[in-house]
Formats: sequence, C-alpha cells, structure tokens
Amino acid sequence: MAALPAAVRIVEVGPRDGLQNEALALDVDRRLELIGRLADTGLRDIEAGAFVSPRRVPNMAGSGELMKRLDRRRGVSYPCLVPNETGLDAALDAGCTDIAIFAAVSETFSQRNTGCSIAESMARLARVALRAHDTGLRMRGYLSCVMGCPYEGPVSDEIVATLAAELIAMGCHEVSLGDTTGVGSPFRVRALIDCVARRVPPERLAGHFHDTWGMAAANVHAAALAGVTVFDASVGGLGGCPFAPGATGNVATEDLVYLFDDAGVHTGVDLQKLVGVANWISAQLDRPVASRVARAFNSRRVS
Repeated sequence: MAALPAAVRIVEVGPRDGLQNEALALDVDRRLELIGRLADTGLRDIEAGAFVSPRRVPNMAGSGELMKRLDRRRGVSYPCLVPNETGLDAALDAGCTDIAIFAAVSETFSQRNTGCSIAESMARLARVALRAHDTGLRMRGYLSCVMGCPYEGPVSDEIVATLAAELIAMGCHEVSLGDTTGVGSPFRVRALIDCVARRVPPERLAGHFHDTWGMAAANVHAAALAGVTVFDASVGGLGGCPFAPGATGNVATEDLVYLFDDAGVHTGVDLQKLVGVANWISAQLDRPVASRVARAFNSRRVS
C-alpha cells in the first residue's frame, strides 16, 4: 500500500485565487496584512497577486502597488499570476521574483478565461517564459479544469499530461493541476496523476482542488498517495473562479494542515495561528468562516 510523504509543501493562494472572486474587494492595505499574517503561521509560499486586467478581475487591482510595498520575508516566496507579456512587464516593474503562468485544458474555458485557443495560449506563454528565463524569474505553471470543464464536461487525461509536459519544457519548476470546478473524486484524481506522471515526475506536480462537491480534502489525500507533495490551498476556504460558473472555494489551508498533522506529515504551519487568520479574513469579508476545521476549532474553543 502506498504511503504518505514525510512532508508536504502548501502553497497559500488565498490572497490571489481566494480573493479574486469574493463579492467584497479588499484594498491593498488589508491584502498586505493578510499576507503578513499568513507568513506568521509558517507558510513559505504565498501567492500575492495577479497582473491581470482590472476590468476582468477587479479584486486584483493594485497588485503592482502591493508588490512594491510588500515586506518580503527571508525564505518566503510571493508568486504573482502573469497571463501575458503585458502582465510580465508589470510584474518586472513591481519587482517580482516569482511568477505563475496559466493555461486551460479545454478550448471553451481557454476562450472564456484568456480570450484565445489553447494553442494560442501556449504560444503566448512560451514568449512569457522565454523572457522570464532571461530575466531570472522563477516560474510556476497552472492548468485549469483538469477534472472537467464547466462548458464541455469531462476532459482527456492525455491532454492534461501533454500540456503539463509543455509547461515543464518552457521552464516551469512545477505544474499545478487545477480542479477548477471541483468535480473530481479520489479515484479520478489517482487516474489523472498516474497518467500525467508518465510525462512529468510527481515531484514536479502540485494539486489544486476546489471543494464544490466536498471532495477536496479526499482528493488531496489521493494525490499525496500518488506521490504529489505540493498542494495549493486558501485560508478560510476562500475562492472560486470568475470564469467557472458554480465553482466554490479552494480547499481550506487549515483543513489540509489538520489532515496532514493528524497523519504525522510535516507542513511547518501552526494550525492555531492559521485558524486565527481564517477568522480574521472572513470578518474582513463580512462572511462566516467557510472551512470545517476552523468552525470546529472555534466551537471547541468556546464550549
């Protein structure tokens, strides 16, 4: 029987993927405070912003100002999403050292999300990647809708594997496989990882699971058993995608820390501090905290 890894790395995506689809947009000051509070928990990879059109994703407006004002801590990376060369120019101007590029695995979602076909999107990203390499930027890749497209339905595991390999060939140090719509199950996740691993080693893959159907934590467990050791998560279970109707938040960071702590898998993250951040950011957004672990932790503390 496969064993869980001794340690995992959690990429905190709350300040970007978590906030981008919230009804209430936070100003730069509160986004900076969120990032600082997250770093205090022991998280060492915190996705800080996105250099995308403020018209299309208004909650990410001001990412350039945020990065220029950010108190960068030693040993912490702050990747920002970059969709094209215009975004890359803005990221370089803001002093970014880590970027993330993204593509979709279905043609309809690619058109809705980036305004072009998959082939056009990959060609665009290749130009970004070349410049990123020349300027010494560290680069991560994302693939969206790997378990299913909200417009086209099921997608081919082979297409996911092919595009993941192309992103690695462009120079991405890892590729995050995104179940954007949250339709995946542990059985389907295991089949996908096994397929992609024939082209890209599991140690260069990350799992990015939304919790629309309540399977996100179970999917993380399945991916970990398949050899994946990097997982994206969002404090408080924040998130969603503006271009994926019905998609709910990302798996909550505190849910993953609880899961792995209980299994003796090292995360380096303080669960109590993390729940405090989940409570704080949920209050800033004027909404109840979404994650089950935070709610249970709060209930236990006041009982």
